[in-house]
Amino acid sequence: MRDPYELIVIGGGPAGLSAAISAKNNGLSQILVVERDVELGGILNQCIHNGFGLHYFGEELTGPEYAWRLRDQLSTMDIDTVTDTMVLSFEKQGPVYHLTLMSAKDGYRTLRTDSIILAMGCRERTRGAIQIPGARGTGILTAGTAQRYVNMEGYMVGRRVIILGSGDIGLIMARRMTLEGAEVLACVEIMGHSGGLNRNIVQCLDDYDIPLLLSHTITHIEGKDRVSRVTVQKVDSSFAPISGTEQFFDVDSVLLSVGLIPENELSRAAGIAIDPKTGGPVVYENRETSLPGVFASGNVLHVHDLVDFVSEESELAGRYAARYVQQDSDKRVSFEEQVIDMVPKAGISYAVPHKVRPQGVDDFVEIFFRVTEPHKTPKRIVFKDGEQTIAAFRRPYMAPGEMEHVRIPKKLLERVTGSQLVITVDD
Repeated sequence: MRDPYELIVIGGGPAGLSAAISAKNNGLSQILVVERDVELGGILNQCIHNGFGLHYFGEELTGPEYAWRLRDQLSTMDIDTVTDTMVLSFEKQGPVYHLTLMSAKDGYRTLRTDSIILAMGCRERTRGAIQIPGARGTGILTAGTAQRYVNMEGYMVGRRVIILGSGDIGLIMARRMTLEGAEVLACVEIMGHSGGLNRNIVQCLDDYDIPLLLSHTITHIEGKDRVSRVTVQKVDSSFAPISGTEQFFDVDSVLLSVGLIPENELSRAAGIAIDPKTGGPVVYENRETSLPGVFASGNVLHVHDLVDFVSEESELAGRYAARYVQQDSDKRVSFEEQVIDMVPKAGISYAVPHKVRPQGVDDFVEIFFRVTEPHKTPKRIVFKDGEQTIAAFRRPYMAPGEMEHVRIPKKLLERVTGSQLVITVDD
């Protein structure tokens, strides 16, 4: 390992690997990827189903195959990697950042770098986060934990299963458990719509006759040593259980797919501004955070539905991190120049990037966003500068579980006279 580096990437999943490869392709030579797991690849290593890579590689791959493609590219590029190592903190001291790392092999050490890319991914919400009342027997797992046990460790986590939440991992595990011989009794979703991709609803639930109970939730868990029964109730518009709607399911396992949380403890400790809606850093058009020279991409920034988009976004972060290191400080786009805030309003949950500096845009800026409710008829996504419509894009169908994105040309951004672009869903 060297010291100092031009760039240190924190996280060796698809975001971190794609960002490091991009930075190398854009001229950086001293790059380190730090991964806390024992091998590179991140969550892809346990996602043995196909459906990855159609956008990014132009062919359908499994998760491990997608990860192998990235690792294979990395292995030919003289990029340093270290695994089984945690980044404990980072802070700017003078012109460079100092990172503290800890590993069982090498102990405690400090490295210096000109720039950082945050690519730590996300974690699952647990039972404690949603506070389901009842017994605390075994058999209650997050869907991702169950996926790792079944796909990588070779353990069967249950025979009669109910799934709470309809995120993509939960939907995929409904199919996986069925294929392993378990009976999946239902997938229970508190919202009035699924939180996963429509293709996963069809392929993982409909194809296996697994019911999806919308506007329902688990209100009680029974079982002394292991889960034995759960109570499911319908909820009203305020998500309160409706008395008299109780259903009882005899199960031995409950899988939780109730949302993902970007891993931003490091970011918060470093003083980076966090968007309360996404749980990720507030970023500019180049994925730079509120700390100069620190960039973010992938699920640490906002939860993606397709890993292909993670890689594309991370390529952008890697390219701009390389540009940051290579440019003289007086030529960098500063935070004080014209800044346009992306303001999600009626019908839009969030938008990334949060801020755009037209001077820092090459040809266009790509805006990623999610809607707050399903739209089964054509709608427009409208960007307004006061009363002036800067851009509008028509979509035939939209759903909260599917991330949308549009491209706004630089020439349109240069027409903005105010400090905000308000984003809404319109007829």
